Amino acid sequence: MDQSSLYSVRMRASEQETHENGGKHISGGELLSSYGDLRTSVNTLLEKALNHSRGKPDFLQIQCESINKPIKYVNPLTIQTNEVTTVEEGQELARFLLEKTGVPIDIIEKAYQKIPEYSVRGAILIDVHTGERVDKIVNKGVRVSRMDWQTRNFERWADSKLISANRRIKEALTLAAKVCNHESTIAELCWSDDPDYITGYVASKTMGYQRITKLKHYGDESGCRIFFVHSLSDLNTYISYLEEQPILVQWEEEHDTRVD
Repeated sequence: MDQSSLYSVRMRASEQETHENGGKHISGGELLSSYGDLRTSVNTLLEKALNHSRGKPDFLQIQCESINKPIKYVNPLTIQTNEVTTVEEGQELARFLLEKTGVPIDIIEKAYQKIPEYSVRGAILIDVHTGERVDKIVNKGVRVSRMDWQTRNFERWADSKLISANRRIKEALTLAAKVCNHESTIAELCWSDDPDYITGYVASKTMGYQRITKLKHYGDESGCRIFFVHSLSDLNTYISYLEEQPILVQWEEEHDTRVD
């Protein structure tokens, strides 16, 4: 294998069953790695899974795939934390932030009404003009994959923004940066009831990454991720971007090696 080849190293871990079969989520992650760093990347993900604060998983999968297309470099989103004290306040703030991104209020309400239906692994794609789900993937959503933010680069950025260099914040920011840097994405709404994780956020390229704490009750691990999109002329191309396009988040100071 070519020593300069790049690989996507993905990990999924859960209790009892795979995620697709309803297993309890323990940990997940993805790294973009050169061949020489492949062992380091695998060991990093193994350590993450086996030392998770919620215990050791009984199911663990690591997958390495060769990357055969150029990496796209994107800028990190700005970040802001919004503190709320009740579930209702969190939901109202999320509605307000989504409306600021340009999502019509009636489409936001239509999405909220179907939250139980949208609580699946992966993301639901909502047409911002009709409020209808357009991904048409039964019983699961679209996964966002092949993305990374090199740790040293992220830590320097976090220090400059006076925020925590928490690994979970890094992963959530990386995902949001990839999603929001596609021209068809208007905004992303995400929440999770995992007490160790980001409890909710609204993100867009123009507004940045808006964390919302205590968006829902802690403990039951239900959650939802919705991407509000313009009418997609080519759904397959958009999904391919989310699942297959390699993305590396880069701080502006380190863009001298940019590859578009």
